[in-house]
Amino acid sequence: MSKIVSVHSYRGGTGKSNLTSNLASCIAAQGKRVGIVDTDIQSPGVHMLFGLEDDTIDFTLNNYLWGECAIKEAAYDVSHVLKKWQSASNGTVYLIPSSVKTNHITRILREGYDEEMLIAGFQELVKELQLDYLFIDTHPGINEETLHSIAISNLLVLILRPDYQDYQGTAVTVELARMLAVSEMLLVVNKALPIFNLDDFRQQIEAAYNVSVAGVFPLCEELAHLASSDIFCLRYPNHHWSEIVRTVAKRIVS
Repeated sequence: MSKIVSVHSYRGGTGKSNLTSNLASCIAAQGKRVGIVDTDIQSPGVHMLFGLEDDTIDFTLNNYLWGECAIKEAAYDVSHVLKKWQSASNGTVYLIPSSVKTNHITRILREGYDEEMLIAGFQELVKELQLDYLFIDTHPGINEETLHSIAISNLLVLILRPDYQDYQGTAVTVELARMLAVSEMLLVVNKALPIFNLDDFRQQIEAAYNVSVAGVFPLCEELAHLASSDIFCLRYPNHHWSEIVRTVAKRIVS
């Protein structure tokens, strides 16, 4: 059975796209077939982590939503990121990017798109590409498109920072997810300051939301220095941050 995983945050700047890409790559490195859909159409960026250049992208999620191509035509095999650091890996990663062209972004903002078509595209991807896991990198905040993505997910991963605005927004999102009867939820805390006792902090977050915390990521200077130019957990597999990625990935797989 395939598993659809939505990765969401109430606010931008949580590191959602970076974590989504690392988690998906970590699971693919175990020999799985994994897809990632960048549904953050207003501000796409996942393609940069996989070295997918704009001039090599013929079709995007936008083209599919406008009826200009099949969803499979917008899927790019980016498994080279695995082979670069793990030559023996037999996993596969497919990325469906959103367009970074200004006129495409403004058209989506002006006209919107058919949410049901997007959901149908997810299901078609799982079938056509024989995916074990499909990761949906959502747009931050609460909107109709995000609610549709959350509702069809087998697992919702909510990312938050130690920030009072994030705390409040995450509480709203958790409540909505429960109303939508999401099968399973996990929390991930990112950019925790070194002064925090991470174990105590984890317990406080779990008690506040009554949701399991899969991982607490400390603020990582090395990750910031990489500047979204690569998949951190593959490039630096022995780093503590990468160990936490693998811990969260195990929770997703289990």
